This record gives sequence, structure tokens and C-alpha cells, in this order.
Amino acid sequence: MTQTHPALTLTEEQIGGLLQTMVDGFGHQLRSPLMHSPAEHGLEYEDVSFPALDGTPLEGWFIPAPGSDKLVIANHPMGFSRAGLPSHLEPWRSIWAASGNDFEVDLVPDYKILHDAGYNVLTYDLRNAGLSGAANGGVASSGIFEARDVVGSLQYARSRLDTHGMTVGLFSRCLGCSSTFSAMMRFPEAFGGVRCLVGPQPVTMKTIVERRLVLAGVPGDRIDDLERRLIVRTGIGFAQRTPREWAKHVTVPTFLYGVHDDVLTDASDLQTMFDNLPVAEKKLEWVRDSTKRWDGYLEFQRRPERVLAWFAAHMS
Repeated sequence: MTQTHPALTLTEEQIGGLLQTMVDGFGHQLRSPLMHSPAEHGLEYEDVSFPALDGTPLEGWFIPAPGSDKLVIANHPMGFSRAGLPSHLEPWRSIWAASGNDFEVDLVPDYKILHDAGYNVLTYDLRNAGLSGAANGGVASSGIFEARDVVGSLQYARSRLDTHGMTVGLFSRCLGCSSTFSAMMRFPEAFGGVRCLVGPQPVTMKTIVERRLVLAGVPGDRIDDLERRLIVRTGIGFAQRTPREWAKHVTVPTFLYGVHDDVLTDASDLQTMFDNLPVAEKKLEWVRDSTKRWDGYLEFQRRPERVLAWFAAHMS
């Protein structure tokens, strides 16, 4: 049976409203609350606050692993917090249901796995997310401004008496990974001593936005209209949001992974980022049993062995 494209049922007014709603989300992000904490897993932890490179106050958790001299610094995807995303609840459920991602992502089990494997963990909310400070008028920049948060986390780790000499690895998820690529391009001196990077699902913003438009019933050729609105709202178009290009400046062994058949992106996007990595030690793996992006964020806690092996190989 032939299916009618949902775009045929939308009026021009409805399409315009959807485009503006999406653009407004870049102009002022919807914050994800911290629905979970390390205490749920019996972990001792410290609430911490530290400045980004430009002074934006960032909030986080430090989870110690007594006797360990290894530290993993973790951040999160766009729209999430360090604790995850309650996309089983409104308004997040309605935002993500069309792509099948209307279930919760709890990221705290990741920290339990890392802790039990012998790593201290520092995890933090990026600017304009979770409990961290507002900055840049609330604009989501896809890694341009958020790169300053990545550098701030490294500076903070080096400033603490108990972590300043530790071996450091990065667990940078999605927007957090794009921000790490951006930071390596703009502030390469900040990454001296960092041993490796694990990057689940970095994505080019134009790619995921095009997919979201189609899923919402908006013709894909309206992406140019959306970009014009995006520039008016944020001053930053898609041409500046380029993690594929930023990946060319990565300087550490890097393991990327993602959902191959993710309905919100295209496998060629992540493949291009991987191909652009200029480092000899790199790895790309696919989650093959899903079309849901959120399953990529949950992959580590479901099958942690490959990531743990990467950290162990490069942080010994």
C-alpha cells in the first residue's frame, strides 16, 4: 500500500511553526533535569563547580576511585545533562517520539561501570544544560562555544590536588564529542597529557536537523529556510557547525561508535569524521541492532567491554 507523505497534510503555516520551534530550540535550549545521581548506585561522589575557559560556571560530579591514578572526564549529548534525558516524560517525549526515541536515557550507570573498572570520574553539564550556567544568550552552538567547557574541565582536573597528576581519558558523547573536536582545533595546548578519546555518536547538525524535519512531515528542501531562520535567531549557520572538519585536528587515539541505521542521521556522517581523524590509532564500530539513536547512548552500559578495553589500552 502506498503511504502518503506526512508533509502533504501540513499547511504552510504549520510548516513555518515547526521550523521556528526547532530554531527556537537552538536559541534557548530546553534543559534536561538531573533525574538520577551516583547515590542510586551506592557511589560516593562530590558535587563540584568549576569555570569554563571563558568563566561560565559548570556543575558536575566527581566520583573518586580510591587508589586509582586514572581519570575519565565525561560530558553529554545536546539537550541532555550529565544524568541523561527523561524522554519518556513530556515535553521530551513529544519531541523525540517520531524517531522512536521516546524512552529514558539514564547515563549514571556509565559512571558506575567506569568506577568499578578502576577509574575516577569527573562528569559535568555543558553550558546552557543541566545545572550549569547560562552563556552566550542561551545559544546552542553545536560545539563552538561548548569547546570552552571541555577545556575548563581539563583545567579543573589539573587544578585539584587529588587529580592533577592523574592519567586522563575523555568520554565525550555526541555534542560533547563535537565540542572536544572543536576544542582540539582551537585550543590544542589544553590536551597535553590526554591519553585517548571515546566518542559516541558525534553528528553534523545539518544532517540530524534534515532528518528531524522529514520525520515531522516537513519537506527536506525546507532546510534552507530553516537555516535562514537559524542565522537570524543565533547568528550561526550550518556552515560553521562542522565537526567533520574539526575532526581533522584530533591529536589522541580515538574510538568512535554509533547506531548504523539511526533514523536521525546517516552512517556516512560518522564515517567521514572517522576518516578525517589524522591519528594512527583509531577505531570505528557500529551498533547494528537498532534504528534508535538513544540505543547508541546506552550501548556502553549494555556492552561495556570494547570501551573499557580502549581505555585500558591507552591509559595504562
